Amino acid sequence: MGNRIKKGDMVVVVCGNRKIRGQQGKVLEVLPKKGRVLVEKVNIVKRHTKPSGENQIGGIIEKEAPIPLSNVMLVDPKDGKPCRVGFETLQDGRKVRVSKRTGEHFN
Repeated sequence: MGNRIKKGDMVVVVCGNRKIRGQQGKVLEVLPKKGRVLVEKVNIVKRHTKPSGENQIGGIIEKEAPIPLSNVMLVDPKDGKPCRVGFETLQDGRKVRVSKRTGEHFN
């Protein structure tokens, strides 16, 4: 996948578990070595934790679990639909990500 998806991008889950398919969210973290991505408020799991130094109370904590990078697509900035990503080199030499469907640039 390379650097097609970055932290802060809006993505939509296109395949996978029925509970998370179709959900949109902001990318919290990309784990390129594992080929996974953390998406805000998507794939929430519960962890039972003991009280420790950093977590004084303990109990059940809900947090996001990583999902495969291949299961998410970037949301097109123009119309909010999932789209494939290409790259384009501008006149000033910068390489930018571009929506394959609409030609819109990602920031």
